[in-house]
Amino acid sequence: MIQFAQIEYLAIILVIPFLFLFYGFTRRARRKRLEKFGERALVEKLIPDASRSRGWIKITLWSLAIFFFAVGLSRPQLGARLKEVETTGVEIMIALDVSNSMLAEDYTPNRLDRAKLAISRLVDKMKQDRIGLIVFAGKAFVQLPITADYISAKIFLNSISTNSVPVQGTAMGDAILTAVKGFSLESSNSRAIVIITDGENHEDDPVQAAKEAQALGIPVFTIGIGTEAGKPIPAGNGELLKDKDGNIVVTKLDEKTLSEVAQAGGGAYVRAGNSDFGLEAIVNQIHNMDKQQYKSVVFEDFDEQYMYFFAIALLFLLLEFLVGEKRGRNLFKSIRRR
Repeated sequence: MIQFAQIEYLAIILVIPFLFLFYGFTRRARRKRLEKFGERALVEKLIPDASRSRGWIKITLWSLAIFFFAVGLSRPQLGARLKEVETTGVEIMIALDVSNSMLAEDYTPNRLDRAKLAISRLVDKMKQDRIGLIVFAGKAFVQLPITADYISAKIFLNSISTNSVPVQGTAMGDAILTAVKGFSLESSNSRAIVIITDGENHEDDPVQAAKEAQALGIPVFTIGIGTEAGKPIPAGNGELLKDKDGNIVVTKLDEKTLSEVAQAGGGAYVRAGNSDFGLEAIVNQIHNMDKQQYKSVVFEDFDEQYMYFFAIALLFLLLEFLVGEKRGRNLFKSIRRR
């Protein structure tokens, strides 16, 4: 299987037809200028070394060089084969709040991007565990089913935004119950849920949902992101989000609710910092749980192939340089004459 890491560069190939058109028009204009000097047959006798085909050969070699150069720029990759691996670890479902309040900038650059960065760093350090992603606002959805494929986890994580869930709100309880359903059937006492949110719940009863998860042997941990003083929510174009009365909406961290959810779920609550987000500390606690042996299907790492296409492009450029414009003339003959 082959894939392109930067497929947009393949658009350069669209230039090639225009090169042929431009060269064709140029040759036609040149031929018309020569016809002004006399009959075509007579003019050709005066320039016997001129070759009709050499120019087309050179433009073809140029085009082939551009083609392979564009393919090289798009970074073709091989090696994406499915591979079954056995691992021993835990399953962690991370539920990430993507409501508009997560755009508040009391973290750098904002709450949501800071949370995604912390999850990304955690994934980079994972070796044996399996991870799943839930996104929630007014409703909760599975963004990534439980998996040991960390490459896919990073790809799905990067695609998360406040537009990932069309319904606004903060349905934390729905996120917990959705996460409970997302674990694999083979896991037993090696499951945990981590909720990352500012805690402003307006939709359901997250404490009751946490109790139900705990009854199934699934602890619920919470990470609070935000400040007690609160921050306004950017609405784009330099504006701030306002309520129906025209007042600026300020989103604050609800530590009380998050602490209650963690206590009901048999987990722990951590307040996220800008430097130490707290996610790794929670995962270290989760690692003290019993480990489970899993069989997972993952993608192997890709092997870059761009250097081979650059080499082919260079070869065609060299051939184009060696092909002379005149019949029977090339670089080697010019060198011998010297």
